[in-house]
Amino acid sequence: MNPIKIIKNRSDIGAGTRGSDMGIDAIEIAAINTENDFFNIYPYIDIQTHNETIYNKNKNTFAKRINFVCQQCERLREGVKKELQKGFFPLILSGDHSSALGSLSGIQKANPDKEIGVIWLDAHADIHTPYSTPSGNIHGMPLAAALSIDNKEFSKNKVSDSTEKNWLRMKNMGDKVPLIKPENLIYFGVRDTEKEEDQIIQSKKIKNFSVNDFRNLGLKSCIDQTIDQFVSTDLIYISFDIDALDCDLFSRGTGTPVSKGFLTEEIISIIKEVKDTGKLVALEICEINPLLDNKGNQMAESAFEIISSVLS
Repeated sequence: MNPIKIIKNRSDIGAGTRGSDMGIDAIEIAAINTENDFFNIYPYIDIQTHNETIYNKNKNTFAKRINFVCQQCERLREGVKKELQKGFFPLILSGDHSSALGSLSGIQKANPDKEIGVIWLDAHADIHTPYSTPSGNIHGMPLAAALSIDNKEFSKNKVSDSTEKNWLRMKNMGDKVPLIKPENLIYFGVRDTEKEEDQIIQSKKIKNFSVNDFRNLGLKSCIDQTIDQFVSTDLIYISFDIDALDCDLFSRGTGTPVSKGFLTEEIISIIKEVKDTGKLVALEICEINPLLDNKGNQMAESAFEIISSVLS
């Protein structure tokens, strides 16, 4: 694996609850408290944010702050692209999950001739669109943009012209459209979806290894199936939303906690197995919200345990 470069992306404007912008600091505190020098060892860059726009009252109901989310994704895209071109392995620490579109498009721009496989470790499918969203929070939309999906068949929202324009901008975040193919996307742990998302997952035949699947089939079977499905991919990007963990066992320190999730050791085993393929090009961790943590700094401590186990 190439040398690590930490990319700190403190944006939380795509979420419905404030506080995930503080997640990076919480992870660093977790490292300090264990006397681990991880954040002193590896170089880092900070991506400029638009977090001040949470005070902007002119937000579109069905894609809140979409113009600024687009700008944030573009900034992160350029940061990821440049670090990859320099020969680094990006460890991307983000606030909310909407920025993953920037990470993925940065990988694509740095590797225009490569096929990218995506492993999405998350309790949620994040495949809504402005036309289908029940919340308007864009952290629930990055994969729909990456797959260039509108899902107008399940449209229930009247979307403004400006939102449509910015949604098109999101779908064109990379150099090719769609950014990824449905067969090059695999979910791990998705367990909280709406019917509009289920329709896409079923129609596009997107694989989801549920927590029960993982435990019943075993790590080796799930990873073997993933590698077989990704046989034509050159690179693999893992995007890990901390709510993939079981909030009842760990903490509720994330914006949308969901019960019956993974254990830290299960997440570690998945990432390590993918890393061992030699295809892992970047790892992103997001949605740690210390303001919501009911157990001190437990969620950030769990995140750092995973980081230090798979990358140290």
